[in-house]
Amino acid sequence: MNSPAKPTYRKVFWSAGFGWLFDALDVGLLSFILVQLTTEWGLTPAEKGLLGTVTTAGMAIGAPLGGYLADRLGRRPIFLLTLILFGAASLTSAFSPGLGFMMACRLVMGIGLGAELPVASTLVNELAPPDKKGRTVVLLESFWAGGWMAAAILAYFVMPDYGWRAAVLVGSLPVIYAIFIRRNIPETRPSKTSSKVPLATIFREYRRQTAVLWTVWFAVAFSYYGMFLWIPSVLVGKGFTMINSFKYVMLMTLAQLPGYFAAAWLVERWGRRPTLALFLAFTAVCAAFFGASTSTAALLTWGALLSFFNLGAWGALYAYTPENYPDEVRASGAGFASGFGRIGSAIAPYLVGILVSRHYSYEVIFGIFAVVLILGVAALVGFGRETREPSRSA
Repeated sequence: MNSPAKPTYRKVFWSAGFGWLFDALDVGLLSFILVQLTTEWGLTPAEKGLLGTVTTAGMAIGAPLGGYLADRLGRRPIFLLTLILFGAASLTSAFSPGLGFMMACRLVMGIGLGAELPVASTLVNELAPPDKKGRTVVLLESFWAGGWMAAAILAYFVMPDYGWRAAVLVGSLPVIYAIFIRRNIPETRPSKTSSKVPLATIFREYRRQTAVLWTVWFAVAFSYYGMFLWIPSVLVGKGFTMINSFKYVMLMTLAQLPGYFAAAWLVERWGRRPTLALFLAFTAVCAAFFGASTSTAALLTWGALLSFFNLGAWGALYAYTPENYPDEVRASGAGFASGFGRIGSAIAPYLVGILVSRHYSYEVIFGIFAVVLILGVAALVGFGRETREPSRSA
């Protein structure tokens, strides 16, 4: 295993991290774009939800496909190909003439993004020092917060004067840099026998781990994409202007980084499972209070705490997932768990659009997310296993 001081380890971590950041930037931009497209294209709440859903539907396709191919063809080629696919579709989406074309671009982006994330986390997990695997994967996930902050900055400073197309173009161009630095990363493909290990292994020998992971992934993805893709629209719906809603989301997003850092510290000292369960439980509490908030102070407070705990949970989940499987099916196991979770992320944005169009309160809508998260916690605590090795020290 490579030492953290070796260039190969650092190169993989940073190349994966920058790719993750640019992916998050584009996903985050969608939540702000939806506000402008409502006026420009006359979108209904259901159509806005559908636009968010098509991206995550692509992720549900890409995640298991990417994981399966990475176990059979190697991590490196899939790692590079997925970013190219995502970047090309992202750039093309800036020239969308209408909803149908934009949905097609978002679907392809989702496939690329869905395939990349489990492969990237698996690759970094396999190269990280044994006593820092969990922390390293959580820190990799923290780049996602940087992408969301960049999206909020672009939305606040670029979109009001130059429009959403300019923001998408600016957000797409850095992917070229990420592709360039990924070209020479090392391969960590498992032994040659890995291609002979049947995929059904994750459903037979590891069926308990698979059932728990699929449940938790569904709960986390359902709540995250349902809540965060709609937060700018929720703030506008609560009476704030578009500019102020973008500003407030930017402030809430700042809480994501300390959430990741706290999770990175806890997964090595306390364990993967308890850290994940704690952060999910507090995400549920914050979701309920955020949905019921009406004042600016309450929205900012609960929104920041929601960002802190939800994104910290994501980091812990990415650290926890690959460690439930052996090398031969690790990427496949992580990819299929992520893919099942993306079914939840595909359902949630559209469901919120339907509920909003039927005049359900945000208190009820965010209460649904809280309940789903609690069910995920129950599955994890009741049936999940700890994956941190007892001999590890921080």
